[in-house]
Amino acid sequence: MGLLSRIFGKKSVEERKGEPDVVLLPKDDAKMEWAIQKAGLTLWRFEESLKNPLPYQQYFSIKVLIMDGDEGEHIWLTDPHFDEEGNLFGTVGNTPVNVRSVKLNQKIGIKRDSISDWMIIEHGRLIGGYTIRAIRDEIPDQDKAAFDKQINLHIDEGVDYFKCNLETPEGAILSLEKAYNYKDINAAMDCKDFYEEAKSLLSVMNMDLDKHIISETAEVLKLSFLKNIEEHGFPDFSGVKNAFPVRNKISETHWVITEVCWHPDGKKSVQLINTYKSPRGWVVLGPAAEPLK
Repeated sequence: MGLLSRIFGKKSVEERKGEPDVVLLPKDDAKMEWAIQKAGLTLWRFEESLKNPLPYQQYFSIKVLIMDGDEGEHIWLTDPHFDEEGNLFGTVGNTPVNVRSVKLNQKIGIKRDSISDWMIIEHGRLIGGYTIRAIRDEIPDQDKAAFDKQINLHIDEGVDYFKCNLETPEGAILSLEKAYNYKDINAAMDCKDFYEEAKSLLSVMNMDLDKHIISETAEVLKLSFLKNIEEHGFPDFSGVKNAFPVRNKISETHWVITEVCWHPDGKKSVQLINTYKSPRGWVVLGPAAEPLK
């Protein structure tokens, strides 16, 4: 029995001679679902790198869902490229287990909405590879080194590549941090919504959500935000690397995001951040409860 069979036990594992084990996670696995979503939201980084590869980017591959009737399987493609319409082409990189419509080394074309992951190898280090990370996260710490050796990759905690805009909660957080770095108070204010922050705060405190009270609380929060920057300066996020391992959906318009920051001095910080989907896009409200240590 192979390494991944021993580790995953109840999960379905197919072992193939001469190739890495294929781990088939349950369809309702929340961590895997988030990995696939994250791959789609950060695909732009893969596409830009593929168009203008750097000398140290040694390998590009992309994972797609192949359907064969009612059967489906996520398969890695090598030598990927996109046409002008955004359709994907590549070579089947591993022997399919469940589907028979494609085979190893076959060149295929597929729509981009079938993409479930992407990876780049830079100096032997995994970039992207969100589904690989989701699998590895479930492995006991004492077995992670053996897993890394088997797939022959250096897997660190990773950096996420969300676009810095208000289209996603993570992008809103990055936009606020960018405004801090540029010391741009107007840009920072554009990433905030003090009225919604007041509503969130008052609801947690079981306070009456009277509009007048919300407005007064919002004004206090706004003045406190400005005063804190005036007295202590803008927070410094220059050189910080970010990852967003968890989204907690409170409602359609309210998500709590876990952000991990690696600072230039080697320190690591973790925070839970309330975000809200406003008419102009996602905005940052304020910190949520302290993360578990």
